[in-house]
Amino acid sequence: MKEYAKDFYNSEAWRDCRRSYAKSVGMLCERCLKKGLISPGDIVHHKIRLTPENINDPTVTLNWNNLELLCIECHNKEHAKNARRYLWDGGELRPPRSEKISRKSVTGG
Repeated sequence: MKEYAKDFYNSEAWRDCRRSYAKSVGMLCERCLKKGLISPGDIVHHKIRLTPENINDPTVTLNWNNLELLCIECHNKEHAKNARRYLWDGGELRPPRSEKISRKSVTGG
């Protein structure tokens, strides 16, 4: 958990919101349900990622339109697709599935 988010995630407001939201969607993973699968929901996920700029904005943090209940697998997939990973390939650093970035542009040399 990011340092700037600790107070929010430990707050009574978030605990109440999270509990109420999960109950409102039947305690089941919303993405699995869309695929016709039944999986218990484990994590109330923010669709708009929380940042230092919006962490104190309840229209983002506590807004049910910005939440979805996910199982661990769906939550991990969501965060994996946003991960920044690069490959080192013969002196070049390149992001997977995109254009190559030369070593010069990364090191400034």
